[in-house]
Amino acid sequence: MNKSSFHQPPENRYFKDYIPGAVHEFGSIVVDEEEVLDFGKRYVPLSYHIDKEAAQKSIYGGLIASGWHTAALMMRLYTDNYLSKIANLGSPGCDALRWEKPVFPGDRLSVRVTVLEARISQSKPDRGIIRSSVEVLNQKGDVAMSLEMVNFVRTRN
Repeated sequence: MNKSSFHQPPENRYFKDYIPGAVHEFGSIVVDEEEVLDFGKRYVPLSYHIDKEAAQKSIYGGLIASGWHTAALMMRLYTDNYLSKIANLGSPGCDALRWEKPVFPGDRLSVRVTVLEARISQSKPDRGIIRSSVEVLNQKGDVAMSLEMVNFVRTRN
C-alpha cells in the first residue's frame, strides 16, 4: 500500500516537497517471529517478548513485539519512503510516542504520515523543520503506534 501525493521521489525530495496537511501512506512490512524473539532477547527481555509459552498466559495471549522493535520497523518504512535521500539532515527527536495496540508476529504493518508543519529555520535559512504525525497501522487498519517526528530538511537552493 503506497498512497502519496509527493511529486518527487525520495532521491529528489527537498523541504518544499513536504506540504502541510498532506497525508502519505507507505507499507508494508511483516513482523517476523524470529526477529521478535531475537530483538526481545537482546534488548527487552520480558516474558511476552521472548517466551512463547509464557506469552500465551500473559494479558496479550501470545508473543508480541517490543514497542521499540515496532519503532524500528516504523523507521525502516519511514526512512525508505518518507525521508529525503539527499536533503534530510537528521532529527532532534520525537514527541508523544504511544504504543496503542500490541504487535504480533505475522502482523503486516504500514505507516500513515501526515505533514503537520513545515517552516524555514530562522537561524539556518538553508533548511526547514518538518513536523509530522506518524501512525503505524496493522493489517486491520488499527493504529498500533503513534508519534510526532521532527526532521531537518535542506531547501532546494
